[in-house]
Amino acid sequence: MDVSFAVILLYTLVLGLVAPYISAHSEKYGALVPPTIALTTGSIIWSVLIWLGVGTQDGWLWLIIMLAMPLVMVFASARLASARDKAYEAKLAAAKA
Repeated sequence: MDVSFAVILLYTLVLGLVAPYISAHSEKYGALVPPTIALTTGSIIWSVLIWLGVGTQDGWLWLIIMLAMPLVMVFASARLASARDKAYEAKLAAAKA
């Protein structure tokens, strides 16, 4: 593992600590779901950009990763909460019928 990838792991830790406070639906999913989404996003982007030849010293690599991780985390968490709400409403409607 590249030592600079540890920065992504630390950033994931920070995002995991902040996630319950920036999401209105944090009770709809587990506490580890948002940081897992962020880490997966960061890992995939890191791998693709390194494979494409972007160096770890390049600022664009860090800018893209540091912006994409929280954006995808918030968007995916909101989608997950919405999907769980719809599934709950569908079960409730089926139980009433």
